[in-house]
Amino acid sequence: MTSERPTVRPVTLGRLTELTHLCETAGKTTTGVEGALDITHRRARETILEATRIGLLEEHDRENDKDSIYRTTPVGEEFLSAVRNEDWSKADKILAVRSPHYGAFVESLSELEPVGPDELLEHLEEAHEFSPYSFNQTGIEVVGSWGERLGGIQRNAFTGDYYTVDRETVPSNFQYVLLEIYDDLEERAGVDLRQRYLSIPRLRERTCERLGCPRATFDRGLSKLCRENVGKLELSGAPLDTEAKDSALGIKQIELTDGESLVSTSQSTQQVMAGLEQFDKQYYYLAVYDRDITFTPNP
Repeated sequence: MTSERPTVRPVTLGRLTELTHLCETAGKTTTGVEGALDITHRRARETILEATRIGLLEEHDRENDKDSIYRTTPVGEEFLSAVRNEDWSKADKILAVRSPHYGAFVESLSELEPVGPDELLEHLEEAHEFSPYSFNQTGIEVVGSWGERLGGIQRNAFTGDYYTVDRETVPSNFQYVLLEIYDDLEERAGVDLRQRYLSIPRLRERTCERLGCPRATFDRGLSKLCRENVGKLELSGAPLDTEAKDSALGIKQIELTDGESLVSTSQSTQQVMAGLEQFDKQYYYLAVYDRDITFTPNP
């Protein structure tokens, strides 16, 4: 037997969901999983073993047969129910409780956020030096992707830093937070390069990181702020051709489908670089002409 401590297997959230869904009505052997999901034997074993470790599946031995059957557990059914109801927060909590690697990732992130993957890995290795589990860079990417797709975690598209998402509305002092970040970004452009118009995607990434809110929440807040302060704030529709090159990361999503796989996943850098849509137009830059702005939070 090996003394090596297990790391999280490189299994995507979509594949975990797909496998749990596949084994829900009838148990499947490894061979059956290979054929149904059209994957290699090695990939089938990795996915089955990770789903079993998390508790989404359980193994059943068959008499006079070496190939075990795997069936969805009550935990797996609860997870699928959350997915079908698009209750991504509940699905996220189930994985955080059941997966030792994801649970440790979320716990460490809440202590350090915002934090880059290298620093996060170093912290996990030190904190769990004597635990039964180990961590590596691939594992950080795997569980981080789970959290991003389920909405509990976001990652700054320009810096790569992870942070948790725990608010669905912007705060009542949203205008002051935005002005502070606006000033900081303007200052970083340099004394000779100060610019009145600043990138909305960059403002979005920094503000979401500061507030711990989804990108869509920022967009709603900024749109409302601009409507309430016409003449003080100005939106520009200039394109972001050069900015797009600076964004290395895209938005990761998961959504229900009508097919047999239950869900589909996607990743798009284009979504990160999207501007603010208002009155059926896309705006990519924001200018502040008068700092005496007001904001009325939603009740």
